[in-house]
Amino acid sequence: MVKKISPFSFKATNNVPKILVDLNLTLAISTYQAGKVIFISAIDESTISQLPRDFNKPMGICLKNNFLAIASLGEISIFKNIPELAKDYPPQPKTYDSLFFPRATYYTGMVDIHDIAFTKNELIGINTQYSCICKIDQNFSFTPFWKPNFITELVPEDRCHLNGMAMVDDEPLYVTALGQTNFAEGWRSSKTNGGVLIHVPTNKIVLENLAMPHSPRVYNGFVYVLLSATGQLLKYDPQNGRHEIISELGVFVRGMQIFENYFFIGFSKIRKSSSGFKDLPIAEKAVDAGILIYDLNKNEIIGRVQYENSVDEIYDVSVILNSSRPGIVTPQKSIHIHAVSFPDASFWKLPKDKNSVIL
Repeated sequence: MVKKISPFSFKATNNVPKILVDLNLTLAISTYQAGKVIFISAIDESTISQLPRDFNKPMGICLKNNFLAIASLGEISIFKNIPELAKDYPPQPKTYDSLFFPRATYYTGMVDIHDIAFTKNELIGINTQYSCICKIDQNFSFTPFWKPNFITELVPEDRCHLNGMAMVDDEPLYVTALGQTNFAEGWRSSKTNGGVLIHVPTNKIVLENLAMPHSPRVYNGFVYVLLSATGQLLKYDPQNGRHEIISELGVFVRGMQIFENYFFIGFSKIRKSSSGFKDLPIAEKAVDAGILIYDLNKNEIIGRVQYENSVDEIYDVSVILNSSRPGIVTPQKSIHIHAVSFPDASFWKLPKDKNSVIL
C-alpha cells in the first residue's frame, strides 16, 4: 500500500532548521503554479514549520522595514507587520512573533509583474508584458519610467521577457531579460542563449548570450545571476567586466535571496508538456521543486528543502529578517477586520458572537 502524504509535504536536510534559527529569519516563497505564498520557519533547531496562504498566481515578493508586497494576477497586495497583535492572534495565540495584515491593493491589470521592490518612496516592478520597469500607485495601472534601449514602444507583447531586478540603495541597478528582441515574444526563439544583463542607469548591456537569466542580486559589489536553462550560478564583476560560473547547481533555478553569504535559491520542475521549456539543457534534471541553500564561503550547496507534492514551480524567494515565526492574515478571512491599529495603539476588537468570525 502506498502511504498517502499530506499536501505540501516536504523533506529537508537536517541542518536547515539550525541555519534558519542561527540567522533568525524565515523564508518566503511564491509558487504561482500552486497559487500560494509559503512562509518556511524553524520552530527549533530540528523542526521546520510552514505556512501556506492563497494568492492568485503569486510572483514577486519584496520586504522593506515592516512592509511586505506580493505581486499576483492583475494586482499587488501590501501588508504591514504589526507585531503587537501577533501574540494575541485569536485563532492561534502565542504562536507568531510577527503578523502581517492587509493594508492596500493596487490593481494593475494583466501586465505580468515579475520582480518587485520598494524604493525610498515608491513601489516598482518589472512589467514583463510591456517590457519596462514601472511605478505602481493609485494613479494608473502602472507608470513606466525605464525600458531597454532596444524596445521601441510599450505594447503588451512580452517582447524580451524582462524579468529580474537587482536593487542597490533602494534603486534598480541591473535587470535581466531573456532576449534583446523587439517583437512579440521574440525571446522564445533564442531562449537558451539570448539572455542579457542590463545596467539600468546607463541602459548598457553588460552581459549577453546568457541561458535564461533570472533573479539578479548584488552582494559585496558583485552581481550574481541564476541561469535557469543550464542550472548555473553566475558571478559578474562590474569593475573589470569579467564573469564566471561559480556553481553548477544542477536544477532549474529561479528566485534568489542572499543574506550573510547564504544564497537561498528556488528550484522548479519542468513540465513534460511544456512546449517552451521541455527542450532546455537542464530539463532532464528538473524533476523536483524546493529551496537550495548555497554557502558562498564554502562554494557548495549545504542544505535543501524539497517538496514531495503540491509545489512544482517556484518563482521568487525572499527572507523575513528577525522573525522566527511570522504569520500573515489575508483578506479572504474576515478576522483581519477585527484588528485595529493607529499611531498610538493596536488591539483586537472581536464581536460578542465570536462564532461569526471566519478565522
